[in-house]
Amino acid sequence: MTAPTAVCAGEHAPAGLAEAACGGWEAAPRVSGPMADPRANALRALAMDAVQRAHSGHPGAPMGMAEMAVALWAGHLRHNPVNPKWPDRDRFVLSNGHASILLYALLHLTGYDLPLYELRQFRQLHSRTPGHPEAGVTPGVETTTGPLGQGLANAVGLALAEQRLALEFNRPGHAIVDHHTYVFLGDGCLMEGISHEVGSLAGVLGLNKLIALYDDNGISIDGPVQGWFRDDTPARFRAYGWNVIAPIDGHDIGAVSQAIDQAKASTDKPTLICCRTTIGQGSPGRAGSAKAHGEPLGAEEIARTRAAIGWEHGPFEIPQSLRMHWDAREAGQLREMQWRMRFAAYRAAFPGLAAEFERRIAGQLPTDWAATLLVADPELGHGNEAMASRKASQQVLAQIAPRVPEMLGGSADLTASNLTDFPGCGNRHLSYGVREFGMAAVMNGVALHGGFIPYGGTFLTFSDYSRNAIRMAALMRLRVVHVFTHDSIGLGEDGPTHQPVEHAASLRLIPHLDVWRPCDAAETLVAWVHALEQAERPSALLLSRQNLPPQKRGAAQLQSIQRGAYVLSDRARAAAVILATGSEVALAIDAQKLLDERGVPVRVVSIPSSTVFDRQDRAYRHAVLGRGLPRIGIEAGVTRWWGQYGCCAALGVDSFGESAPAPEVFRLFGLTPRALADCVCVEVETARLAAA
Repeated sequence: MTAPTAVCAGEHAPAGLAEAACGGWEAAPRVSGPMADPRANALRALAMDAVQRAHSGHPGAPMGMAEMAVALWAGHLRHNPVNPKWPDRDRFVLSNGHASILLYALLHLTGYDLPLYELRQFRQLHSRTPGHPEAGVTPGVETTTGPLGQGLANAVGLALAEQRLALEFNRPGHAIVDHHTYVFLGDGCLMEGISHEVGSLAGVLGLNKLIALYDDNGISIDGPVQGWFRDDTPARFRAYGWNVIAPIDGHDIGAVSQAIDQAKASTDKPTLICCRTTIGQGSPGRAGSAKAHGEPLGAEEIARTRAAIGWEHGPFEIPQSLRMHWDAREAGQLREMQWRMRFAAYRAAFPGLAAEFERRIAGQLPTDWAATLLVADPELGHGNEAMASRKASQQVLAQIAPRVPEMLGGSADLTASNLTDFPGCGNRHLSYGVREFGMAAVMNGVALHGGFIPYGGTFLTFSDYSRNAIRMAALMRLRVVHVFTHDSIGLGEDGPTHQPVEHAASLRLIPHLDVWRPCDAAETLVAWVHALEQAERPSALLLSRQNLPPQKRGAAQLQSIQRGAYVLSDRARAAAVILATGSEVALAIDAQKLLDERGVPVRVVSIPSSTVFDRQDRAYRHAVLGRGLPRIGIEAGVTRWWGQYGCCAALGVDSFGESAPAPEVFRLFGLTPRALADCVCVEVETARLAAA
């Protein structure tokens, strides 16, 4: 057995690769002889067979990580294939998601509801074995991975949730939250900048239950990585505050297992285990080459590989005796039963805490939490004071957070600007540092774990940094709330680098993401309530820096805010309809008054959330938008998106902004009540002439 400590392999390491990957560490010797462990060879065989049948996929990484997988899944991972959602299970994340067939093979062999048929349908339409792992599609898959590095970030979020839940619910003698998060990752994950963001954060937070196993094979799609990736990875993670065990022979099951034991003993640091492997291990013609990465081996090479590893079985054939070795159902049910016995003792000692834990893990909100908001503060969202919607958001948080204790907030070094904190927030609010992308992906992991509803703040213009993680939250249908403040040219003097123009329209394009841009405190309150009630949908709240005047509404209008758009102010025999969002709603109301003086009655529609409004029934949408009237849109952003509502004209910003006080910038771009009134008059006259 190879000890899990630094060794000098000397001449055994291919020239250049050891230093490129390990920054001065010599790699453990590559394994070149026949692979002896049939459990690992079963994984190799299923990987190459499934990829070959699909004529698509990535066999190299699964074949190279086979022994790593055996060490973890057969020796350490606490899971129950019969109940994949057991609360105190260990979490496993495959950050290098292109190696998905490895995970599917593990799930199949250990007894999850993933029959062999599904492996035969790898990468086929409507199968449960898609090209990259997808949460909610395949039993046992904890998170959707594929965009490299984000799986590591999700794992940090999973470990963070475990740490915070343990602090909140565990009591002396009653450790009901006590599990590890394991993540496999590759060179590509470490090249992505997000790995730096979340690796650094994990070290600061002391996530000792996080264990990362690095598949250090020295190969990416373009070939040997020493030409573009020469980081001293062990030194890098030590600098983050991690334990590092390096290098390990990743094809030595005993060595990997011993390293995991060492990692599990950590009490204050996450651990990185650097496993030196050969991509495509076992393939005589492809091992160690980029050609093993992303294409089928081919029938001839598969036959040669079967001979080389001593695998005498046909495609997709696994001997029953080997299946029995892999089957984890009995052991998994025993582990869960033991935990449930401990939880029963916990319930007897702390019935209130036990009920609260079960509620939160189930993703259920507290009973009547929203109904009590206005009872506690009748003026919440209904004051007469002009207020920035970011400030209104903070006031709402101050009332919601005590009623929804699972809310876990934070900000990317902009707490004083985003106003995401609340009185007494303590460790329920994190300082993520200047790590917008990392924050967004970590929040996804927190949401996936269960027990928390994460929200995080930054400026709207920096949503570009977060965007792919926002997309992944929408793809996974996660309840995550993004608080994006400084939502337009209204932020003023910081200029075009910080003034979002295309961002609101762009975010609205992401399927399953609700985007809210409230015009005042009342709409901000509804936006928050709606966001928290969406158990399978992320939300983005776009909030202003500048003060916004409160709008007058009746009870029916207040009720209609939750439908995404409503008639805020109407006129008899309206000649046109103004559609407005956010800070421009006040401009629309002022323009309506000017048009009254000109004898041109108009309807004003507020659209706090077009994404919610678009899901309403056709009759409601037509009732709000009106029929046969010219529609004019106004938003301090790009105008093209207004076409979906049949607008004949729109005022907005179709270029980048300018650095100046906000009122001057609004005037510069023609976003004033008078300019809007003039535009309406032109369109009304155009419509009249067309009808004549």
